[in-house]
Amino acid sequence: MGDHEDEQPRHGGDGDQPAGRSRRFPALRRAAAAPRRAGRHTGVRRIGVTLAVLVVTLAGVLLGALAGGQVGTDIGPFHAKLSVSPAASGGTTIQIPPLGALLLNSHDGPTHLTVELGALDQSRVEALLDDPASLNRATQSAVDEVTDGVLRLGLRTLGATVLATLLLALLVFRNTRRAAWAGGLALLITAGSLGTAAATMRPQAIEEPTYEGLLVNAPAIVGDVRKIANDYTRYAEQLQRLIGNVTQLYTTVSALPVYEQQPGTTRVLHISDMHLNPAAWQLIRTVVEQFGIDVIIDTGDITDWGSEPEASYVGSISLLRKPYVYIRGNHDSGRTAAAVARQPNAIVLDNATTTVAGLTIAGIGDPRFTPDKSTSPAAGGLNPPTADELITTGDTLAATIRSSPQPVNIALVHDPAAAGPLSGTCPLVLSGHTHRRQIEKLPEVPGQQPTTLMVQGSTGGAGLRGLEGEEPTPLAMTVLYFDQEKQLQAYDNITVGGTGQAQVNLERTVINQPLTTPPTPTPTPTR
Repeated sequence: MGDHEDEQPRHGGDGDQPAGRSRRFPALRRAAAAPRRAGRHTGVRRIGVTLAVLVVTLAGVLLGALAGGQVGTDIGPFHAKLSVSPAASGGTTIQIPPLGALLLNSHDGPTHLTVELGALDQSRVEALLDDPASLNRATQSAVDEVTDGVLRLGLRTLGATVLATLLLALLVFRNTRRAAWAGGLALLITAGSLGTAAATMRPQAIEEPTYEGLLVNAPAIVGDVRKIANDYTRYAEQLQRLIGNVTQLYTTVSALPVYEQQPGTTRVLHISDMHLNPAAWQLIRTVVEQFGIDVIIDTGDITDWGSEPEASYVGSISLLRKPYVYIRGNHDSGRTAAAVARQPNAIVLDNATTTVAGLTIAGIGDPRFTPDKSTSPAAGGLNPPTADELITTGDTLAATIRSSPQPVNIALVHDPAAAGPLSGTCPLVLSGHTHRRQIEKLPEVPGQQPTTLMVQGSTGGAGLRGLEGEEPTPLAMTVLYFDQEKQLQAYDNITVGGTGQAQVNLERTVINQPLTTPPTPTPTPTR
């Protein structure tokens, strides 16, 4: 018993320690593992919070850019809206409703600039057209206006994205510290994006746009500005030499078909579609002097846009010191016609007749004013409303001719499509518009005299548009010879070749056969 009693405390004392540790070991393990689990939980939580702040920041930047990333500004006569938006790549879109858009590869970075040209301010447009000085100032200040608008857009976008991000972060986290982190990150992202765009800006991108919508036809209408400028300089230099060569035309008349001019011959110079080409005036003056011209007839499109600044171009009419009979083309406005009428030697016809140098001339202006249209006829022809409008114009002039007390020798229309109703009213109709010479007989009216239509090329070489091809459009004009009875006896087609040709051609046709028979050209090269 004693032994048993002695062993029990020893058993209980010595054996109880391992058994106790064994029972307490899971708790110790849990206690030891708790800091590690807390650390992992804290790390995951921090990553989650960081991702949440980043997501909220990106959402705030997007919302702020869409809501506040736009400003309105005046660019010349336009009221424009500038806006910036997140994008996979940079660039600029210039929207010109309803014509389409120009796409410019203007910069890199995740921001896209959109410039939408809105409505024209009519009062500003009229002020610009009336005052050439203000027009010059407007073109010079346009760049400054765009720059100012873009700077205001950048600051507004920066403020809008930061504010939107702060509000969104406060709403989501309800924690000012996290909201502050989100706002700072939004500031960094927006400033970095805008800074990248500014640092990679390519101003030359404006010279190489991509066209969308109806503006895909813009290169064919307006052309490459740099190419036109370069070609025009080269063209003008050669044209000076060509114009001097016109003086040699008389020395080669002996090689042309013989036409004995009678003492009472009236010489008419037919020009058309000058389109603001300044070199055309010098050529016209040379021909007027060398050929002894009595009357100049201009069948329209003397300007391109019919604006007030262009009106100064017609001042050269008075220097010709010969009667100048003019009708308005579709590129000429009422202002243009008024400017021509102010020249002391000019006569503007608009459904009226006049007698000059013994010739009775009737003329009417084009019913359209479409300065934004191409001068060349569309491949598909005229649409029905326009064709009807032109035919009505021809009918109106035909009625005026029939009521004239004097028989009309020459009728003038700008577009040959208006000439049909004039058949039988007079022997000759002159027109332009197509920039291509053409002679044809109008369908005869029973019991009426036959009528010939002569379409002139472009005396201005189609203006700047004519410089787009490999060779500029040649300058064209025609000298018409009328006898004492005011019947057309002969005509000389004069053509000043384009760049690289360096020649002036004169083709004389003596009318001893119907005009519908193609004349035999006799070119007279002068170098």
